[in-house]
Amino acid sequence: MANKASEIKTISFNQQNFEQLRSQCLQTGSLFCDPTFPASSASLGKDHKEVEWKRPKELCSNPKFIVDEATRTDICQGSMGDCWLMAGMASLTLDPQILNRVVPPAQSFRSLYAGIFHFQLWQFGKWVDVVVDDRLPTRHGKLLFNHSAEKREFWSALLDKAYAKVNGSYEALNGGYSSESFEDFTGGISESYDLTTSPPFLFNILRKALTFGSLLGCSIQIGSSSEMETMTRQKLVKGHAYSITAAEQVHHLGSLVDLVRIRNPWGHKEWTGAWSDDSKEWKEIHPREKKKLNYSADDGEFWMSYKDFQKHFSDLDICHLTPDMLSSDEAKRWHYTEFEGEWKVGSTAGGCSNYPASFCSNPQFFICLEDVDDDPHDRVDGCTVLIGLMQKVSRKDKQNLTSIGFSVYKVPNEVSSADVTTDS
Repeated sequence: MANKASEIKTISFNQQNFEQLRSQCLQTGSLFCDPTFPASSASLGKDHKEVEWKRPKELCSNPKFIVDEATRTDICQGSMGDCWLMAGMASLTLDPQILNRVVPPAQSFRSLYAGIFHFQLWQFGKWVDVVVDDRLPTRHGKLLFNHSAEKREFWSALLDKAYAKVNGSYEALNGGYSSESFEDFTGGISESYDLTTSPPFLFNILRKALTFGSLLGCSIQIGSSSEMETMTRQKLVKGHAYSITAAEQVHHLGSLVDLVRIRNPWGHKEWTGAWSDDSKEWKEIHPREKKKLNYSADDGEFWMSYKDFQKHFSDLDICHLTPDMLSSDEAKRWHYTEFEGEWKVGSTAGGCSNYPASFCSNPQFFICLEDVDDDPHDRVDGCTVLIGLMQKVSRKDKQNLTSIGFSVYKVPNEVSSADVTTDS
């Protein structure tokens, strides 16, 4: 299967065409001001005091879209509670192909600069091209929300603005799950694991997912709102979304140790337990392994053993990429199919299984699983399938979400393939 990432069709968000708008601005010698997402409190979502909207050239003398190359340290959380989005953006930088899909290259503050930039996001089954002007909310001369550790770099702040635009406001990004941003950056399918009941082969799943370019995030559940963003004794933040950026094995005192690398989107506040930066464990492994893992940097990123990871974190999210976003030959064996349906009162709204008389009228979709996994984690032959159910409601309307679900049934052998619509 050929790689189709560059062939994915996009639609213009709000019917705003980037090339046309930029050309108009260049012809008139003006800088783009987006009428659909103005530099006002309406775009912020609530009244933030002392906010000034400034373009990057008003914040520094030589702004850059990307300095050198995009890295995880380009994402630092601001005053919004959107760590779940920051985790997705940090993971985005691990794969240049995915990054270039979401952040189209060849954008700058010099060549063809007109105060307009564009990004591509996956929204409800379609890729949309979102244009933004580069007026960014600031307070006392500093960016109010997401920003880069490199003061001259602005791609992450502008992507943050594009994401806020498609969701109605910056305030709409306050609170969420990393799996949401993973899917919106890739069009992939997410699955979640409860680390207290995780399967014994989860570390292998984690390593394989990273090899395939999947995006991964983790968090620590809270028991009440008062625990939100409180700190554990080892400097882990509760109710906070982290991104997982690597999983490796190292030789330590004659044994193999499973390690995971995790990043706090704040860019600081790191784990202080075993395998943390400059901990004694690093002195007990070969210098070559130590150098390969880049084990010590004050950037919010840290290593910890997989056992400690399971002990201290409670949730793991993995977003598996669809074939059109993958370059790995091995990963291309995935097949992806999308079904659309709706519940209509009086016809397809059959209710849950508590209503046996009408339950069968719910939308039904049939798939045929034929390919056997080449490396089954449980050593049992079978075909892995991931199923995701999406509700088309924007984040600004998330209070109107409806409780929905689905059931999976095995089709009886006596039912002929001709009796159902199949897809493998």
